[in-house]
Amino acid sequence: MTLVELLVAVGVIAILLSVLLPAIAGARRAAAQAQCASNLRQWGIALVEYAQDNHQWLPRRGQGIMPVQTITWNDDWFNELPPYLKQPAYQNRTSSGFSPHFGDGSIWTCPEASGSPNNFGNEFSYAMNMALSVRNAPLPDRLDRVGPAATMVFLTDGAAGYCSAVPTRIAQPYNPVARHNGRVNIAFLDSHVEAIDAAHVQSDYGFPGYNDLRWYWYQPGPVPSPWPGPGPGVD
Repeated sequence: MTLVELLVAVGVIAILLSVLLPAIAGARRAAAQAQCASNLRQWGIALVEYAQDNHQWLPRRGQGIMPVQTITWNDDWFNELPPYLKQPAYQNRTSSGFSPHFGDGSIWTCPEASGSPNNFGNEFSYAMNMALSVRNAPLPDRLDRVGPAATMVFLTDGAAGYCSAVPTRIAQPYNPVARHNGRVNIAFLDSHVEAIDAAHVQSDYGFPGYNDLRWYWYQPGPVPSPWPGPGPGVD
C-alpha cells in the first residue's frame, strides 16, 4: 500500500468514525432512557398494587426538601414498595451492606444517574412527588382522592441523595433532573411513564390549572402550606 492509499484509508476511517460515534452515543442514551423508563414503570405498578392492598392509601414521600437521612420509617415509599418488586426495603438493604449505588444496574438506579452518596451515605436517583403524602400530615394521601391518576406525578428522575422532588420557580437541589437529552422520565399514579421536556416540567410547576402534568392536587399556600387531608369519606 502506498502512502497515498494509506492516507486515503485513514481519512475514510476518520469520516466513518465521525458518523458512527454520535450514532452509537445516541443509541446508548436511548437505551439508558428506555431502561430508566422500565424501572419507573415497575415502581409505578408496585404503587398501584400497594394502593389496592391498602384501601387506596399511598406511601409517604420521604423527607421532602432535605437529603435523605432517616431511612427507618416503614411507611416511606422506598421501604413500602420494594416487597412488591421482590426486593428488600431500602432500610434492610442498607443495614445488610447492599445499598443501591449509581451504576449498579438495579431497579433503584437510573442508568444515566451520577454523583456521590449524600452526607448521610444514601444514594437515590428516583424521587417521589414531594407534594403527596407529606410527613407532617396526619394521614397519607389516597390514590382515589387526588384527581386523575394519569396526570398526577408519582416518581421522577431526581437529584442524587434525595428521595422526593418537586419543581420550583427558583432552582433548588431537590428539583426533578433532566438526564435524558433534556427530558425527565416521570411515572404517573396510573403507572404509565413519559419522557417530558425539562422546560415543560419547570415552567408548569404542576399547580392546579395545568391538567396534563400535576404535582399538587390542592392549591398550595404559603409555607408551610396547609394540607386539607385526603378528602371526605376516609376509611
